Amino acid sequence: MEIKITQQQYNLLLKRKEVIFKVEHTQTKGTPSRLEIRKTLAEMLQTTIEAVYVKRVETKTGTMTATGEANVYDTVEQAKMLEPPYIITRNTPKEEREEKTEPSTEKPAQPAP
Repeated sequence: MEIKITQQQYNLLLKRKEVIFKVEHTQTKGTPSRLEIRKTLAEMLQTTIEAVYVKRVETKTGTMTATGEANVYDTVEQAKMLEPPYIITRNTPKEEREEKTEPSTEKPAQPAP
């Protein structure tokens, strides 16, 4: 998997870099996961993985090239405040998502009659 950043712009108001990238994934034979892309972008932009959120990844039909968009925040707190909950959920590893959504074994307290 090889990622090339095609466009990068810093948004001073939202304190983030808005990145458009292209992924060549001929070795993996499939579209890479958001987690893999986050790790690679974090390394390329010298930041932590928690500050990177992939908004979109799309592979053109019949090719081994995907394009996408990501936001790279200055701080993790800024990211949690600005990114919509569904984007945060999509960018969390599957194991963490399952831990959060597991139903608790405790029954809710019943009000007294």
